[in-house]
Amino acid sequence: MEDLLRPIYQEYTSDSDTLGAILIEKKKPDSPITDNFDVILLIIVNNLETNWQEKHYEFNGKTAVMHAVTENLLLKWIDTNGYRKALEWIMAGKTIFDRDQYVARLKEQLRSFPHDRRDLRKVIEFGKLLKSYTEVKDLYGTEQYKDAFSRMVHSLHYLARLAVIERGYYPEVTLWNQVKKIDPEVYKLYEELIESNEDVAKRVHLMILAADFAISRRAKVSAKHLLDIMATKQDAWSFEEIKQHPGVKPYELDLAAILNYLIEKRIITTEKIETKAESVYKRKYKMNTEER
Repeated sequence: MEDLLRPIYQEYTSDSDTLGAILIEKKKPDSPITDNFDVILLIIVNNLETNWQEKHYEFNGKTAVMHAVTENLLLKWIDTNGYRKALEWIMAGKTIFDRDQYVARLKEQLRSFPHDRRDLRKVIEFGKLLKSYTEVKDLYGTEQYKDAFSRMVHSLHYLARLAVIERGYYPEVTLWNQVKKIDPEVYKLYEELIESNEDVAKRVHLMILAADFAISRRAKVSAKHLLDIMATKQDAWSFEEIKQHPGVKPYELDLAAILNYLIEKRIITTEKIETKAESVYKRKYKMNTEER
């Protein structure tokens, strides 16, 4: 198969801008990792006219797709879970071109999961978890129990991803199989929600209580990326200042939810700044030195 596709990817490997090429073959009839194509070609380059080019092919009754992706976009996908399959392509795929050992170094870096990348991924998943969990409580409070149950499944999924990242691993597609080995406590929550004989409303109520504790005890370590940014100055931050910090960009949509939760848990505090409107104050945020 590689020989048949060589003329296609050689167009890239002959270019000095190309860093590496990886081939991933379909291993089973239903293959979400390859979108059911028989083979994936991932080409990593320095520069492209567009950050991501995708081309589809047929040969000898089989199908193939080639993804040509800039290094910057690929690393963004990895750091922010922007395109989950890309990580598995790199880790499970066969290297067919490697300029100056770029792919080999990338694979090793992903295996080690550096702490700075780990902290970023934790706060991203934490923000999604908080929003999802808030929706669960709102749905439960309005007696929309089936919707609350569905949303709780999503919440536990975010919690599971967070647990995996805490242990220094990237979450896999087969997440619950991974969590069962890494964090049995979180896995047990999922089992209790799915397999309990209680009615739906009771299951959701019990899981709200359990999830509240699980989220609360992870708050500070999950928000470390944001807290480290806020600790870079002693003065309080306006929301605009925090949001405009380049490090916050990957989770800016969940930033308000994260800040409000950290205030609730007294991990950060607020300051009120007078405005021109009487009795209306601008809110600023700073680290709670007693908690730091």
